Amino acid sequence: MARIFAVIRSRGPAWDETRPMEQQTDWPGHAAFMDALYAEGFVVLVGPLEGTRDALLIASADDANQIEARLSADPWTGSQHLSTTSIAPWTLRLGSIGQGN
Repeated sequence: MARIFAVIRSRGPAWDETRPMEQQTDWPGHAAFMDALYAEGFVVLVGPLEGTRDALLIASADDANQIEARLSADPWTGSQHLSTTSIAPWTLRLGSIGQGN
């Protein structure tokens, strides 16, 4: 049964600090990969955490291993632009994540 997880991905050694995110190597491949994860509902919220080298993903998965496996196919994982630094189950107490939110 799927659970909700908070996932932190951090910039890796291939990240070029002189360029914005959209000008990093293989941005189109990474963007298409993330769009596909969103379209299938695997990730429900995604975005960089302002003022940090991190991005937050809220994912729906059976376990942390499934998240690691799915994110390993991201072009930016293989190129070392991003690495997963934290995966934690998240218990949503107020609000909702669902269709149309």
